[in-house]
Amino acid sequence: MKKEVKKILSDQLELVKPSEDTIKKINNIYKDFSKQLKEKIKKKKVKASIFLGGSLAKGSLIKKDLYDIDIFVRFDKKYGDKKISNLLGKTLGKDFRKIHGSRDYYQKTIDGILIEIIPVLKIDKPEESENVTDLSYFHVKYIKDQVSKNKTLINEIMLSKIFTHAQNVYGAESYIHGFSGYALELLICHYKNFTTFIKAISKLNKEKLIIDDGKHYKNKKDLLENINQSKKQGPIIVIDPTYKERNVTSGLSKETLTKFQDACKKFINNPSSNFFIKKDFLKEFQDKDSNILVIETNKQAGDIAGTKSRKFFNFLNQKLSKQFIIKRSEFIYSEEENKSYFYFTLNKKKPTIVKGPPITNTKDIKGFKKSHKKVFTKKGYAYTRIIHNLSFETWFKNFIRKDKKIINEMSIKKIELIS
Repeated sequence: MKKEVKKILSDQLELVKPSEDTIKKINNIYKDFSKQLKEKIKKKKVKASIFLGGSLAKGSLIKKDLYDIDIFVRFDKKYGDKKISNLLGKTLGKDFRKIHGSRDYYQKTIDGILIEIIPVLKIDKPEESENVTDLSYFHVKYIKDQVSKNKTLINEIMLSKIFTHAQNVYGAESYIHGFSGYALELLICHYKNFTTFIKAISKLNKEKLIIDDGKHYKNKKDLLENINQSKKQGPIIVIDPTYKERNVTSGLSKETLTKFQDACKKFINNPSSNFFIKKDFLKEFQDKDSNILVIETNKQAGDIAGTKSRKFFNFLNQKLSKQFIIKRSEFIYSEEENKSYFYFTLNKKKPTIVKGPPITNTKDIKGFKKSHKKVFTKKGYAYTRIIHNLSFETWFKNFIRKDKKIINEMSIKKIELIS
């Protein structure tokens, strides 16, 4: 079994590692762009420096269709939090896309490589941060230091990222509630390798997992007593080694952790390379009881559109559960397409009895009878028997018509039933 797992992991690494030519190309683009950016900063007489972040800086770049380079511009604290985004925009010039976020940043594609330029404050210590991106400098430095002590961590980090990505639990965005890249890096630094990490996660039960490798607190009791209440709500606490007040897994939901645990257990019990490949839900949801919706919002691609779509998915689940038994539902958001895919496998519900108002309440009884054609009384109350015989297509048409206002209010501009 150990040999089988070792072979699977080794093969996956070979598949996801970019070629030397690709890495050379990306590094050359970064080198040329950073040189130009430094010249612009100097010309504008802006007090700022730049540093490389992300997977490229840490040596854990994974093969993908669109590579990206994260460049952070560290502005002197004198400019303040609110001014640095606009200042960066003026420094870069017109040829860049402005992306709205907790702090606006910029993008440009050069020779097929996406460059993201993120403004941050040049702080001396993490406690001075005004935005989570201000901590990026410390995060990159910490991970690079850990990797310099143990070179094998890079491969283990890469395995953890492709596994979580395939299981749709990678990303701290609100529509995923999963593991951020930095959280995975810290977890691998703690457990030392991918297999030990997933074994530990698979064994988690009701007891909260607490990791404090920076030894900011005396013990777990001290940590739980002193950390902010909002930072200990999730199922896992991983204290940022660079900043004691931050739990890097605070965005992880119990639902996502359970989903990940299930995948870990299945891989441990029956190792397969399929766990590193994203599922094709379009193929999986092809039976007669399955339905697929494609959703588009009127919001900016990324966390904003994804979060709006997720809220609508939850709303739709709630509505569906009144008419159908939901055997399975899946949500996938594609940032590239800025579309969401809702997958449902449904069974019809058996008839249900709904209790109405007391028969002495003439006003409410009138309304109840208006809403329901067949009403009967029992022990002083009105009841109705609801037959759930609608097909999904008919229910869907009724839903679009009746809830049009709510759908618009939820920023949904298009809903298409494709299966």
